[in-house]
Amino acid sequence: IKYFMKQEVVLVNELDEAIGRMEKMEAHQKALLHRAFSVFIFNSQNEMLLQQRAFSKYHSGGLWSNACCSHPFPEEEVMTGACRRLQEEMGFTTELKKAFTFTYKAVFDNGLTEYEFDHVFMGIYDGPLLLNAEEVHDYKFLSVQQVEKELKENASAYTAWFHIAFPKLQLWLQHQLNN
Repeated sequence: IKYFMKQEVVLVNELDEAIGRMEKMEAHQKALLHRAFSVFIFNSQNEMLLQQRAFSKYHSGGLWSNACCSHPFPEEEVMTGACRRLQEEMGFTTELKKAFTFTYKAVFDNGLTEYEFDHVFMGIYDGPLLLNAEEVHDYKFLSVQQVEKELKENASAYTAWFHIAFPKLQLWLQHQLNN
């Protein structure tokens, strides 16, 4: 499905209040803050699902990242968008829990900039995956410790936002265990 070529994103301020909308590529070219989401999935063995982005992606192709990331449609709830993209990219749905939000900016070699107010969701899933080859090249499950090791030893194999989101997720998980 090539709908993403004309997809609009929600432009937001630093408080995640909508201030407009813009075609996705234009927002990335102009480095404007927009709403996004990142989904982290674990299996019942506490291993994290990682996806290797399709090599044809408009940026970060071939790099490893969390289960899925994208942008909600302008009239779509963020959680609804996260569930939709998880199904579209990885071929499954599962209950998601809102974890936290953060803002980040990453400039890419191709002139595009991700400047996102990112809503992070967590879920548990043990069933089969049906990868969308236009979005995902490969996947693997790693323990949090293995992910930490990978990020140190193979930093360039992972997306810019994963380097930022993963430590925040670790802190959030630690907080959940302590409460």
